[in-house]
Amino acid sequence: MSELRVATVPPGGPFAGLADTAALAGRHLLHLRRAPGKFLGIVMNPLILLIAVGYLFRNSISVPGSGNYQEYLMAGVAVQVGLASIGPTAIGVAMDMRGGLVDRFRSLPVSRTAVLVGQTLSDLIVSALGLMIVMLVGLAVGWRPHTGPLSVLGGFAVILAFVYAMLWVGVLIGLLLRSPETIDSVGAIVLVAFSFLSNAFFSVQGLPSWIRPLAEWNPVSAVVTSCRTLWGNPVVTGTGFPADHPVLVTAGTLAVLLAVCVPLSLRAYRKA
Repeated sequence: MSELRVATVPPGGPFAGLADTAALAGRHLLHLRRAPGKFLGIVMNPLILLIAVGYLFRNSISVPGSGNYQEYLMAGVAVQVGLASIGPTAIGVAMDMRGGLVDRFRSLPVSRTAVLVGQTLSDLIVSALGLMIVMLVGLAVGWRPHTGPLSVLGGFAVILAFVYAMLWVGVLIGLLLRSPETIDSVGAIVLVAFSFLSNAFFSVQGLPSWIRPLAEWNPVSAVVTSCRTLWGNPVVTGTGFPADHPVLVTAGTLAVLLAVCVPLSLRAYRKA
């Protein structure tokens, strides 16, 4: 492991936590240059889905209401950036734990919270860059927003909020499982389950009735519907509270995820 240098301010200072967080986030971003596979792992799955499903099969899949399937699909593909970020973040945390980094941090005047917040902020920057690439490719293959700049930016903000919540899910998984092999398997299950038990690619109305409520309350469905609405892309009319109030459901579910994952992650880190 490379030599660790963390710039800190005097312990207990008013900006100690912020300085530690910035330094640790910078450390993770510098390491990305030596491990570009992490970035590729985040963007490749969404790009493959966008090109294979949205471009090659665009004429084979119809959207209820005669909507453009590429525009319908784009929000679902964008959400994949967040789901695909869970595994790399979890593995990064697990590798740091196994490599003795926790003991080294404990010997330094470094905020305990800053260690995990720095990890998630650096990964958020990486995911934001990945999202930008995915959206640019989407524009190249036919996706178009049909609303004003503020609504379009609002859609991106919803995606990034979802990404940040997923990063904390990844942190918690990494702290609890510790094994990269196990994390890889769990991450794949989460990616597939949350993607296909949602309206990311197809309307939930086509799912069996017994599983439809689960898909309707899936956070991915709420995020995707919110983005489609904000971008002016086709939205398949659903029934029930999640379909009628997607933004409210998105805000509530992401708040619950953060309220659960952040404290549990900090507690697991302190006990490590």
